[in-house]
Amino acid sequence: MAKKFNKVLIANRGEIALRIIRTCREMGIKTVAIYSTADRESLHVRFADEAVCIGPPASAESYLNIPRIMAAVEITNADAVHPGYGFLSENADFAEICTDYGVKFIGPDPEQIRTMGDKITAKDTMIRAGVPVVPGDGTLLKSAEDGMERAERMGYPVMIKATAGGGGKGMRIVTRKEDFVDLWDSARKEAKASFGNDGIYMEKYITQPRHIEIQVIGDQYGTVVHLSERDCSVQRRHQKLLEECPSPFMTDELRDRMGRAAIEAGKAISYEGVGTVEFLVDADRNFYFMEMNTRIQVEHPVTEESIDHDLIKEQIKVAYGEELSGKNYFPKGHVIECRINAEDPWNGFRPSPGKITSFHSSKGHGVRVDTHVYAGYTVSPYYDSMIAKLIVRAPTRAEAITKMERALDEFIIEGIKTTVPFHQWLLRQEDFRDGNFDTGWLSKQELPTK
Repeated sequence: MAKKFNKVLIANRGEIALRIIRTCREMGIKTVAIYSTADRESLHVRFADEAVCIGPPASAESYLNIPRIMAAVEITNADAVHPGYGFLSENADFAEICTDYGVKFIGPDPEQIRTMGDKITAKDTMIRAGVPVVPGDGTLLKSAEDGMERAERMGYPVMIKATAGGGGKGMRIVTRKEDFVDLWDSARKEAKASFGNDGIYMEKYITQPRHIEIQVIGDQYGTVVHLSERDCSVQRRHQKLLEECPSPFMTDELRDRMGRAAIEAGKAISYEGVGTVEFLVDADRNFYFMEMNTRIQVEHPVTEESIDHDLIKEQIKVAYGEELSGKNYFPKGHVIECRINAEDPWNGFRPSPGKITSFHSSKGHGVRVDTHVYAGYTVSPYYDSMIAKLIVRAPTRAEAITKMERALDEFIIEGIKTTVPFHQWLLRQEDFRDGNFDTGWLSKQELPTK
């Protein structure tokens, strides 16, 4: 029988840290929260068995500071580290250091993270595994001139992308030769600032794409299964705003093909843990591998509610050596998640940090709220602006939309601006209600001014 963990240190903050604490408590595992001075009053600090302050608000001095995190592991005698998402969750060096310390990193091994973290290596791996990829040879561009020559051969539009990229950073769509140099320069500068690596490669740009991802999980014995899809096509500047399952664009035949491709992607690197294989799907339902996220996703509750499984629990069980059954899972009913950010949606989604003076979360059958905030909590300007995730499930998509509208009406957050009004507007749009949207749809809409 696999040896269970005694104590897990959570190398993260906010709602995902609290989410992991809850599952660990249900599994009889003690938890350690780490926190910056800005997060002293966060709920993840309050509900963990132990808490260690690791530095000032700046991420580089706290949540990204590996020596301080490992010191916290040592003084609390934690035998495993859960990285959550963001921060160090896809940092191969951190995973390697945990292993060297004799502490289990709850996630894939360092080599798997490195393989899928570099976009060119990942693409080459997928090609060898027979997974469809976006046209483009995946090699680094030597110069803007090199890129323009390739673009002429490939045909515009093209997408130039940072090889170490993520979250839309270092990505530019080029529709004509005259714009190539300027966009090349800006993509390289952003990539260098964000990742310390200005390597750029190029792919054919898929017009009117859907962003559909497949949740996978692999064990330590070579079994990889898929847990169905999430449609993440409602985006602003490559940042997801709403996710749902099943995708209104999906067919049973497409789900089968994409599920099998995602499994092959995982098997190609003997993947261990939960992960997400992200695809672009064109209007003719041809799909192309985009990237693999080697961690739990922000939107994992969509899958949890759709298949009625705790993904954090499954992630932990795989990490301490339990075998998977080999069974794939398929959606039941319909699930929608709205990301609630501390932003002003009618003012360019400008961040809105500050003190929450009043807070009432939505409730009722089929409604879930994942959050770490409360009345009196101060939203810090130092971290990501997401403060809650509102998730609903219902038998049909139409019923889920209606339930989400009701839940948003009940969600009261005062003292700061939030994206609740944006989601209320979104759910009223005919295109959204009809499932007629792609990743570029929102950029073409005229948003209200208040």
